[in-house]
Amino acid sequence: MKKFAFKLLVLFVFASLVLSACGGSAPAATKAPVATDAPAATEAPAATEAPAAATEAAPSIELEGELSIVAWAGYVERGETDPAYDWVTKFEAATGCMVTVKTAATSDEMVALMNEGGFDLVTASGDASNRLISGGRVQAIDVSRVPSYEKIDERLQDAAWHTVDGVHYGVPYSSGQNVLMYNTDVFGDTPPTSWDVVFTEMNLPDGATNKGRIQAYDGPIYVADAALYLKTHNPELGITDPYALTRDQFTAAIELLRTQRTLINRYWHDAFVQMDDFTNEGVAASGSWPFQSNYLKFVNAQPIDKVVPVEGATGWADSTMLHVDSEHPNCAYAWMEHSLDPKVQGDLAAWFSNIPVRLEACVGNELLGAEGCKNNGLDDFDKIYWWRTPTSDCGDGRKECVPYHEWVTNYVAVIGGR
Repeated sequence: MKKFAFKLLVLFVFASLVLSACGGSAPAATKAPVATDAPAATEAPAATEAPAAATEAAPSIELEGELSIVAWAGYVERGETDPAYDWVTKFEAATGCMVTVKTAATSDEMVALMNEGGFDLVTASGDASNRLISGGRVQAIDVSRVPSYEKIDERLQDAAWHTVDGVHYGVPYSSGQNVLMYNTDVFGDTPPTSWDVVFTEMNLPDGATNKGRIQAYDGPIYVADAALYLKTHNPELGITDPYALTRDQFTAAIELLRTQRTLINRYWHDAFVQMDDFTNEGVAASGSWPFQSNYLKFVNAQPIDKVVPVEGATGWADSTMLHVDSEHPNCAYAWMEHSLDPKVQGDLAAWFSNIPVRLEACVGNELLGAEGCKNNGLDDFDKIYWWRTPTSDCGDGRKECVPYHEWVTNYVAVIGGR
């Protein structure tokens, strides 16, 4: 996984200039959740006294001079990969808080690092953030000390993956979607509109079967993609939330995935391998990230496009979270405010093919470009079911939903042909 993260950063050097004109760039390394049944969170200890922003506006707050962050590859850039992308250097100059970053390749690695301690912040995805909250590894955020919090997209301000019982445990940082990527030579004038092209055996518009020409994500959270498909196509199951599945609903999703396995070319987790498969191995369609589609279409000039189908799509939304035992909370609060600066948000979106959490960042950013947010999926935001950790709590008083550790064991069995 570390090798993948390194390849990702190296690729940015070549892709960023072209993608800036198109509004695209690259996502983080694979996000594999940890297997656990995360119970309802309890309120974590209150945050330590912290500054509202990294400026002279809070001169009475003593900044500690250091800050350590666990982050996805490419999330905290200081211009070392490409000088155009640097949102660390000015922060350090303004605050004196010297930033160190520990790159994590998976969500389970992030959880493990935060359990070990010694870090101040983590950029956690929705499939890890609830575990960190319920495990007491992150503390509540005093949003009054993050003045730009109120300028975050209102759809994210109280999101369930970082807010419990009205208490915020994270500051939204980035979001992106799991799109259906497809080969336009295969689909011609009839682009796919449904996920059925990856779940049901059929002949594609080029006349050949989809068997052996589709892929699926190599991660247990993909069970939610199957559940989302069944929500529309098997309404008698009564699925309303693809992350809160009763036993019967979960069983149906697993059976669909077993059927899908007979069609699979590869279960992908490496974005670069998937792009090579689409370019050289005849793959016609797969769930993917905007990065792969944007890169193949705009940089490699491949016959590739993407769509959010009629059933909707799953997606990831990441939050910056403060360790319960942070040794540098004042610098951490300064960073959380800095992370919401429109310039930072726009640059991150250009670098990462994500959607800014502060929407004004979509306008006037030279790196992102006029169409950047649209290319990265902004118009499809309301069709996305954002990742979160499945638990036995169905969210409506019932405690009969299938917890995440069963998602893990069952999906491993599916991939293994069992």
